Order: sequence, then C-alpha cells, then structure tokens
Amino acid sequence: MTTVEICIDDVEGAPLAEACGAHRVEVCAALSDGGTTPSIGLVGQILARVRTLAVSVMIRPRAGDFVYSPAEIDVMCADIAAVRALHAPPGVEVGFVVGALTADGLVDTALLRRLVAACGPAPVTFHRAFDTLPDLPAALEVLIGCGVRRVLTSGGAGSAREGADTLRRLVDTAAGRITVMAGGSVRGDNVADLVARTGVPAVHLRAVELVGGAGTASATAVSYDVGARPVTSARPIRDVVDALAALTEGSGPRS
Repeated sequence: MTTVEICIDDVEGAPLAEACGAHRVEVCAALSDGGTTPSIGLVGQILARVRTLAVSVMIRPRAGDFVYSPAEIDVMCADIAAVRALHAPPGVEVGFVVGALTADGLVDTALLRRLVAACGPAPVTFHRAFDTLPDLPAALEVLIGCGVRRVLTSGGAGSAREGADTLRRLVDTAAGRITVMAGGSVRGDNVADLVARTGVPAVHLRAVELVGGAGTASATAVSYDVGARPVTSARPIRDVVDALAALTEGSGPRS
C-alpha cells in the first residue's frame, strides 16, 4: 500500500483528508511561503477532529533560507515541545517535519540531531530543502545517520515526475532504512505511473481549491479580503487514492 500524505493549512482539511482515504497530513502555516510552523491552536484542533489519520507538524520558524540562528533554534525546540504536550487520540501518530542546512548548502547534522532528539520517539520527516543539496544519495545517508524516518523529495527536479529516475535511485539507496516520499505536482493522472516507475512507498500532495470569501465588502478604501481563499479539496485526494487503489488491484499483492 502506498501512503498518501496531504499538505494542509486549514483545520477542516484534516477530517476531509481522513474521509477521502489519505493516511497522513502535514500541517503547516503560510503555504504560499513554502510552509512554516502552524499555531498550536490549529494543531490541537486538528488532533481533536481526527480518529486514525497520522499528523505531521511542520517546524520552520520563518520563510526564507534554512540556516537558523541560535534564537531560532530555541523557537524550533520550544514548538516541538508544545506539540508533544498536546493530547492525541489513541492510534493517531504525531510526527514532525524539519530541515536544516549549513551556510555552504549541506545538511546541518548537528542541528538535525538536536531536532530529532527533541522529537523523542515521534517520526521525523526532512522536507524539500533536501532537493537543494548537491549530492542527494550522499545526503540520504546523512539523514539516515541522524535518525530521520522519512524524506520528502522530487528527486531534485521541478516535479516528482521529472525526477523519477533520481527517485528510483534514492529508493534503491534507502533499501528500507528511510522512507522516500515523492512530492511535487503529484496528481491522480500521474501517481500510478510515478509509483510504478520509482517504487516510492509514499506520495505527498497539496489538494487545494479556491472558495469565495465570506466577509463583507470593505466600507473604506482599505481592504484585506481578496474575495477568495484556498481550502483543502476532496477531489484531488480521491483521485490519487483511487488511482493507487487501482494500481494495487491490477498488480496483485505487493511484497
């Protein structure tokens, strides 16, 4: 079975993803900036609304680069501690998504080890900062050595489909020691081919649609309501889940 993870920034997105057959959500804020740490209130309310869905929480104190100051590192560790203190329903796995680089563009192993330790037994995913690294197979070994459980990657390409050959090599290099999760323009019309070509055991996507704003028109020249907002959408999730189900049925049991 291929795990399906949905990236969300709305509280209603988690129960929707669960109902559509997804296995995990990655909870973020500021997705337009690539994702930052969500509020503790959002994470808490998501945990209160799911029953079996795994929940991974982005830990990224700001947009921009992935080189962090000592004060920002303290913020990251404090955010991890705050999430770990929340109550999760029985059977709901809570994990974390992190990424840290050095100024010369390599994995910051010292900081990564500190973050993994702060997460305790919770599974840790390294986010797509991985795709900026010069030697992805070598970086994969570094992540494994630091105790990272999963890596989100397009294979260093603009989309997972374009990076399929590299994803295949990463899956082979991982040899079950770390989960290679494909992300980058994953959709229902390409996910079956992507999984068949690469052997990735997990895929990641943002499933979003724009809905009209519920606010009233501004009574002055100042307005912050653009008239539409993005929300998690059921259709892209169902398309991916259905395509993977069809792939599994067509290929028989997977070892």
